[in-house]
Amino acid sequence: MQVHVVDASNCFAYREDLDSYFRLRHEIYVDERGWHELRRPDSREIDPFDTSEAIHLLGIQPGRGVVAGSRLVPSLRPHLMSEIFPQLADGGVPRRPDIYEWTRFFVARDFREPGRPCQAAGVIYCGILEFCIQRGISNLTIVCEDYWFDRLASIGWCPKRLGAPFKCDDMTIICVMVDVGPSALAATRQFYRITDPVLWADTPIKQPA
Repeated sequence: MQVHVVDASNCFAYREDLDSYFRLRHEIYVDERGWHELRRPDSREIDPFDTSEAIHLLGIQPGRGVVAGSRLVPSLRPHLMSEIFPQLADGGVPRRPDIYEWTRFFVARDFREPGRPCQAAGVIYCGILEFCIQRGISNLTIVCEDYWFDRLASIGWCPKRLGAPFKCDDMTIICVMVDVGPSALAATRQFYRITDPVLWADTPIKQPA
């Protein structure tokens, strides 16, 4: 599996893959996790932050297609924390050109590995870090369930809490910020025993203005 970076500059070449990506998001977040407020008649989970500014990272397995993915949104644009959960950041929502928000991480059910580290997840994590290093992104903010704090710490992302936990339905939500750079990438590669770059080499990378 390799990670393909899809943004406004090359999305026309990934129309079918993006359709699969949004359908998988619907399958996982709506059908599997029960987030019924996200349900759509077309079975594609698309939210207000899937704009032309969003960057989608697609884990594509040869012969199978999209099996994992995630999304990055510039913190200077409207994003989940700024618009829905600003109360999670005690000192205000961090917003700089080199800060992006990370959301909508998923792995298809049959690519998960219960009871041990999931290799497909590790590939996506490494792809995110490789991309951030290429783009000069220093930090990611993350709105997530509280168990993610220990998960991120275990793979070397050194998460920092931005505020107190928040109860939302049957979940405890937190906001964290992580440093993304060579040390995080090295730790993540070591954890998942990934030795080579995972970003698809032919993916055009849109340079920052």
